[in-house]
Formats: sequence, structure tokens, C-alpha cells
Amino acid sequence: MKMSLFFGVVGVFWLLATGLYAADGVILLHGLCRSPESMEDMASALTDAGFITENIGYHSRTRSIQELSDEVIGEALANPEFIACPKIHFVTHSMGGILVRSYFDRHSFDRLGRVVMLAPPNQGSEVVDRLGDWYLFQKINGPAGSELGTDARSTPNRLGPVRFECGVIAGDRSINWINSALIPGQDDGKVAVERSRIEGMKEHLVVHATHPYIMKKNSVIALTLRFLREGTFNEESSP
Repeated sequence: MKMSLFFGVVGVFWLLATGLYAADGVILLHGLCRSPESMEDMASALTDAGFITENIGYHSRTRSIQELSDEVIGEALANPEFIACPKIHFVTHSMGGILVRSYFDRHSFDRLGRVVMLAPPNQGSEVVDRLGDWYLFQKINGPAGSELGTDARSTPNRLGPVRFECGVIAGDRSINWINSALIPGQDDGKVAVERSRIEGMKEHLVVHATHPYIMKKNSVIALTLRFLREGTFNEESSP
């Protein structure tokens, strides 16, 4: 009996040491001109659900999208807390999703898990088309913001389709009537619903939420958790 207990304890420690019992990791990336505080509710829910989380803060207005993605995501993936994680997922808001696309368009990572993009400008935004040349826009949004137009030369439209398991949640409510006047169809005040889509995504969902606050909506947090765990937003399709 004592011998069985000994080997049982040893077995548990061996599993822990080899990472077989380790939780998955999640990297959270906020959007342009935002901070990690905007993702705190989401990060807390993910931590409470058992994920190892890192809510990244980065200077979104200082560099190009490619430079930001290499610096921010490269450093995040090297976090020692993630060493034993079987998979590392991403939850992004707005331009954060474009950073993920940029990085994994040029880099591979064998433990990449699922990605949930909230309100991503995957095909750019008409707001940048109309206002991107203005001095004040460039001053506020920096180099990366100017890359988010809808023409074929914009960074989102030059990146290829996603090759990872990706779920997109778009918002259709706006509190920015000036921006919405520049955007055809349904939008969240910054991005058209149709322009949040990306080739290769697994699922796309529209919720009644605004661009600045979509990540704080309880239903969106619940949907994000479901996709990370099960690979779907649809409760009826879950195993």
C-alpha cells in the first residue's frame, strides 16, 4: 500500500514536471490607442477558467504593424510561464488581430492554438481611407494606424489567409455617428461587419456591441471562452 502511494506521488510529480498537466496559455492583445486595462475583464475571466494568461501592453502608435508584431508577439511567446503550456492561444481586439496575422504570416510556432479576434479590421477600415492622410489622424494613430485602409496595398489586405483556427466576433452597434457615416453597411463605429471577415477563418459571429467595448461584454467573454475550449461559438455544436 505504501509502495503504491509512493509511486502514485512520483507519477503525479513526473506529469507535472513534463507539463502534461499544464494549462493552456492565452496571450491578450489590445487594439490601437488602447491599453491592457481594456482587456482586464477578459483576462480575469480566462484566468478564472484555468488558463495561464498574459495581458500584453504595448506602444501601439510608435511603430509599423510588422515591427510591433515581431517585438510584442515574439517576446510574449518566449515568456517562461508558457514553457509547459501544451497550446498558446490568442485573444485580440481590433488591430491586435492584425498583429497576430502579420506575425504568423511570417513565422511558425508549433504550439499555436486557437485565436479569437474581436472587431478586427481584417479588410481594413473606410475611416482610414477618408481620414488617414490628415495630420491629426497620423499624430494620434501613428504609423500602424495609417496601414489599416481598405485598398489592396493596405497591410491587412496584403496579408494572406489565416492558417490557424480562428473565430471572429464583430459588433454592429455604433456610438460614433461621424465614423459610421463613412462606413457602408453595418459597423461598430470603426470597422464594417463585412470587413471583419478573413479568408480561412473557422467561424464568424455578429453581436450587438460597439468597437470600444466589445471585449467587456459578458456574452462576448463567454463566447471567447467557448471557442478557446471547444473550437466553436455555437453551444449546440459543442461536443
